[in-house]
Amino acid sequence: MAPTKSKVAIIGSGLAGLTLALALHQQNIPVTVYESRPAPLNIGGAVMLSPNALRVLDNLGIYDIFKTKGYNFTHLEYRDLEGNLTETYPFGGKEKYGYDGLRIYRYVLIEELVAALKEKSIPVHYGKKFTHVVKDTVEEGVVFAFADGTTESATLLVGADGIHSTVRRYLYPDLETKFIGMAGITAAVPTSQLKLPPGYYLPVTITSPKGAFVIAPQQPDGSEVLIGKQQRVIAPDQPGWDREFVSDKEGAIKFLQSDTSHFPEFIQNAVSYIDPKKVNKWPFFIVPKLEKWASETRQVIIVGDSAHAIPPSAGQGINQAFEDVYILALILSREKRIKSLQDALTFWQSYRQERVDKILELNQQIDLRRMPSNDKVVGVDSGVVKAEFDLTWLYNPNFPKVVNDWVSQQE
Repeated sequence: MAPTKSKVAIIGSGLAGLTLALALHQQNIPVTVYESRPAPLNIGGAVMLSPNALRVLDNLGIYDIFKTKGYNFTHLEYRDLEGNLTETYPFGGKEKYGYDGLRIYRYVLIEELVAALKEKSIPVHYGKKFTHVVKDTVEEGVVFAFADGTTESATLLVGADGIHSTVRRYLYPDLETKFIGMAGITAAVPTSQLKLPPGYYLPVTITSPKGAFVIAPQQPDGSEVLIGKQQRVIAPDQPGWDREFVSDKEGAIKFLQSDTSHFPEFIQNAVSYIDPKKVNKWPFFIVPKLEKWASETRQVIIVGDSAHAIPPSAGQGINQAFEDVYILALILSREKRIKSLQDALTFWQSYRQERVDKILELNQQIDLRRMPSNDKVVGVDSGVVKAEFDLTWLYNPNFPKVVNDWVSQQE
């Protein structure tokens, strides 16, 4: 690799793009972010951050900012209709994993990341819609164009522009994301509306043969909860159906309120009033497993949902994106010790893909508990066998050691 440090251009100022910029800056690698929207993203809904992602934020020096702006918790309980505790799913725990889990609004994360980049004078250019790669060579780097007719150049171009990535089209012009026939239907309601009886820990998933109902606290004081169910959806054969589906808030409310008579009274209370403005519908799309996450020259790279969109069943989508970008920054920072960028990115993708594959298996285990027992995809006919949760492999990685061990082997 070249002896001088890379100048990196990032397309997309979502959570993955902003975090990558911060990680690169920490390694003294010049970076610029480009975003098609005219201002920072303000996407609704909260996300679950587990210890593997929180460790990344801590290593970047920003965990302390976030931990007081979300709801901290250690596990998710599974209970049956009678209230009996049937299973516990760990989502954190300082003693075992170093961090409690954190549920925090996405816009809060973005606001704080934007502020951190501004403090460090990392440039973020809004209203710059990436259209295509003009040139991609090892000798001259990458030249890329925007919808306004301008072009820019960089040594490396990173697509952090989400599941419908425009940068990915350069690598895979004909690739289409795949809808897996399932959607998460959620809403936010005041916790007081539940009239939760004594003895219930939140977050909790109430399971039943007809499907499960999830309740998860939001806001630092837990004064608000997410409520939700997963829905099997048959997608119409027409472009843009998902936009119409997502905008149907009344349909979401009807689904949440339907077929709840067999659930405990506090769930019926939870759905008794739902503000349409606080409803979200999330169709579950995936990106087929990709052979490569970088161009032939290795100068154009995709990360996060652009490379491996993960359905949110286990709450690991953004957590895995954080892993992607942090490890990528560590690898690029070792450039003087790495013989080949091609070999480095092959190692990066291989290591990351192995963890993503295990997340997809974990998602199946979660879906097995949340969907109706007769659901042919995740139920008795799916071939998926219920297994106990052991998440030490997920929550306790040592990414600097992983990278340093690989680099040492190359020397």
